[in-house]
Amino acid sequence: MLWTPLHAKIHRTISSRQLFKRNQRLLVAVSGGQDSLCLIKLLLDLQSKWGWHLGIAHCDHRWRPDSQENAEHVESLAKSWEISFYLQTAAQPLNSEAAARHWRYEVLSATAVENHYNYVVTGHTASDRAETLLYNLVRGTGADGLQALGWQRQLTDGIMLVRPLLELTRTQTGQFCQDFQLPVWEDSTNQDLKYARNRIRQVLLPYLRENFNSQVETALAQTAELLQAEVEYLEQAAYQLRQEAMSGEWGVGSGEWGDRGDRGDRGDRGDRGDRGENNYSSPIPNPQSPFPTPLSRLNRRVLQKAPIALQRRVMRQVLQEILKSAPSFEQIEKLTALITAPNRSQTDPFPGGAIAHVDNDWICLRQL
Repeated sequence: MLWTPLHAKIHRTISSRQLFKRNQRLLVAVSGGQDSLCLIKLLLDLQSKWGWHLGIAHCDHRWRPDSQENAEHVESLAKSWEISFYLQTAAQPLNSEAAARHWRYEVLSATAVENHYNYVVTGHTASDRAETLLYNLVRGTGADGLQALGWQRQLTDGIMLVRPLLELTRTQTGQFCQDFQLPVWEDSTNQDLKYARNRIRQVLLPYLRENFNSQVETALAQTAELLQAEVEYLEQAAYQLRQEAMSGEWGVGSGEWGDRGDRGDRGDRGDRGDRGENNYSSPIPNPQSPFPTPLSRLNRRVLQKAPIALQRRVMRQVLQEILKSAPSFEQIEKLTALITAPNRSQTDPFPGGAIAHVDNDWICLRQL
């Protein structure tokens, strides 16, 4: 086996990021394109060092006339490498990228569970990360959307999705395939500019590369990497703040929100006095309130002490639990505004019929 710098890089990445354990079963999603062929070749070459059992899964979305030939091509590669092959074919052509992605992860998860794999592995690269960041930025998003693709996430109980190529660009995977003469299947839909992602890939990124930064994909991918760590921290801090706001007391979460190092340097935010004797309203429902018992309650005085970034995240977490779709900026702002609104202020109904109102020190959410 020829050991290249890419082999060494991916071996170090898997080890340092603890993406996989040794002697595990890895189900590799292979479309036949350059990224997935680069991925499966690298994993095959590293297999002896890690003791993995590898399998290949291919998803036929039935978008193209040649999709069946594409599937047969990937199956022949699996046979030549003596790897188990699993084909999933959509019952009917999927009508959008979002629907295709949802179906793809659904069937990959089911295949992994049915065949006792521990991981589903995909060939997403730094280029995909850059494209996702730009796509979400143009549509409108916060830091959560800009963090783009992560290294790993849980698909179902016991099944992890892992993306080990996030530090490689599409140029690197293409060169790797050329060097090893891997038979790449060219997907004609990748050239179709009716898809937004293709316009980003074929038009926007080349323009940015030529006129602003020749390493734009790597730069954007690194930005996503930085944001991922920051989003993780902010989500944890918001969760803790939410627990405190629900009880009406500081310091009831997993840590001490008010205890952030030297309080003398934090001004009002560090000066909480004796937490055992706070002046917050009781979380017990007020019998004199004109409103029915709420589904959820948040103490405004707790929230008022927190930065706006955490206030918004708390409200976003609350709305994620009551809305069927991701909350919009306007919906989050509408709920956040109640933190400082006059008593008895209320929102108009959210989708699904929930409404929020102010009851003295509390923001209460109830169903109409």
